Amino acid sequence: MYTIISLGGSIIIPKTGFDILFLKKFRKLILDEVKKGQKFVLMIGGGATCRQYQDALKKTVSLKDVELDWMGIYTTILNAQFVKFIFKDYAYGDVVIDPTKKIKTNKPIIVAGGYKPGWSTDMDAVLFAKTYGAKEVINLSNIDYVYTKDPAKFIDAQKIEHMDWKTFRKEVVGEIWDPGKNAPFDPVASKEAQKLGLKVCILKGTGLEEVKNVLTGKKFKGTIIG
Repeated sequence: MYTIISLGGSIIIPKTGFDILFLKKFRKLILDEVKKGQKFVLMIGGGATCRQYQDALKKTVSLKDVELDWMGIYTTILNAQFVKFIFKDYAYGDVVIDPTKKIKTNKPIIVAGGYKPGWSTDMDAVLFAKTYGAKEVINLSNIDYVYTKDPAKFIDAQKIEHMDWKTFRKEVVGEIWDPGKNAPFDPVASKEAQKLGLKVCILKGTGLEEVKNVLTGKKFKGTIIG
């Protein structure tokens, strides 16, 4: 059984530049679990790189949402190629872009980039979970919890440790997808995850001790949706 991880692009390639020490530690953490028998699908997002390209395009020329989405998809594929090289021979030879097609491989790590316009890589992660029969998606982003409001703007923002999909969709992410939208879990993916009965764990990807906890089934600091 593959563990599905939706890995935010800004965890791999933050605005401040590559954090080599973090990348080495993240690689070691994943490979330590591989040596215990775990297998992973790493769904890589576009992060700040994606938004920089999209913002530059919007300031330069008028584009349709589908075109902005394609720009985002190409950045996820670039980021995924980088991650695939990090894991070298442990990873399947190609960056996978179709989450509905099951890959036959003896490699313990599959690295994936974006698939289609109209949603983020969160939705791709959900589709990978459906394809591989996984019951949960681990979402590693730049937030430690989902909050009732943006904690950077509102001092009364409350962290959420557990929430059902109906409440999450109504009160946090809504129904509408917008290219480059920075949401805890995108609206289209949330709808599909609710339909499939998936559990999604959202936590800060740079907090490797908490990442280790969630990978080993221990209690972790973060939000559970579902």
